[in-house]
Amino acid sequence: MAAHFDAAETRDPSEREHDLFARLPGFLAKAARSAHGLGRWLAGHDVGKIDGRAALATLPVLRKGELMAMQKAEPPFGGFADPAASTGGRIFMSPGPIWEPQAAPSGHGGSHWGAARALFAAGVRRGDVVHNAFAYHMTPGAWMMDEGARELGCTVFPAGTGNTEMQVEAAAALRPQVYAGTPDFLKAILDKAAETGRDLSSFRLGLVSGGALFPSLRAEYGARGVRVLQCYATAEFGVIAYESAAADGAPNPGMIVNEDLIVEIVRPGTGDPVPDGEVGEVVVTGFNPAYPLVRLGTGDLSSVLPGVSPCGRTGTRIKGWMGRADQRTKVKGMFVDPAQVAEIVRRLPGTGRARLVVTRDGAQDRMVLRVEPAAGASVDAAAAKAALRDVTKLGGEVEAVAFGSLPNDGKVIADERDYTA
Repeated sequence: MAAHFDAAETRDPSEREHDLFARLPGFLAKAARSAHGLGRWLAGHDVGKIDGRAALATLPVLRKGELMAMQKAEPPFGGFADPAASTGGRIFMSPGPIWEPQAAPSGHGGSHWGAARALFAAGVRRGDVVHNAFAYHMTPGAWMMDEGARELGCTVFPAGTGNTEMQVEAAAALRPQVYAGTPDFLKAILDKAAETGRDLSSFRLGLVSGGALFPSLRAEYGARGVRVLQCYATAEFGVIAYESAAADGAPNPGMIVNEDLIVEIVRPGTGDPVPDGEVGEVVVTGFNPAYPLVRLGTGDLSSVLPGVSPCGRTGTRIKGWMGRADQRTKVKGMFVDPAQVAEIVRRLPGTGRARLVVTRDGAQDRMVLRVEPAAGASVDAAAAKAALRDVTKLGGEVEAVAFGSLPNDGKVIADERDYTA
């Protein structure tokens, strides 16, 4: 039995990197012509020279709030879609709303979502029956898994969400081997089956997304005979990264970035890539001709893990979902944004990282900017305090801390006020 979906997954990492950036300039040039909103967004940049990560980092990060605003001004897609590449596909709506076109079947079909690789890495194989409990209504989650499973040669039951008793009845009759859905709904199905005396022992594998798979829940599923792995997916790109199974069925460390995607980790509030291992915002560039998105900020936090997965897949590994990067916080009646903290750091030579901590001092909000120097440098606390007031228009204190002492959790603004007191 094949250990990998295809040979692309085990390429030398340098070969993958060369391939991605050899394709990117031509893709960007064509996409900027066919999707005029993207063309406006990239105006002034020579996309023909975006042939590496350093060059890619010179392009602006597109955040979802900006995309929503452009879609509202020019519905439905804000000019970020190529009508010719999406004709014959589907249109989805995610909360916001954000409108997402699917590539036409004559183009990428469902493969640009990359779910087949994630299912294969979880142990799903041709002939398996997949109970797909993602939502088929308006959003693309169910369609990603549906098309990925059928690409593998699986049979899919489109269960959708809710109707737990009916789902139990269907699973008892169809005897599916695979569950696809949110992490907690599988427990609801299994619990209801146990309560009603239905046999759902056919379930042996699960691929979940759309929520946190807590270790205790994964362990409970294992004790009930279901090996559950997870993937990280968004409506814009499909499966961005996925877990793989070790020989004993346990998950290998981290999540493997899907083929045909370029993932960067940037400092929240900026477009600046952080060193491997440092937590930051996940920024993604894809090659979907119907919906060409370049450096889209997902708003999610993660970090790059060193080395390659023990399963033999050589793609970049990320730690997985580690929280949200949007840390915009109201202080003394005014919003403070991570981009403002980044601006303060830019104004202070010799500064490495900074973290704005917001607390309460009696009935008043209190800000303390903790500033960490770059290696071998020192912090000018007076200059930092002046920059804090100039950028935020709010008064605050500055605390110089030792190099390497700030937590590596991606937080630029830490709101430590007790809202229950």
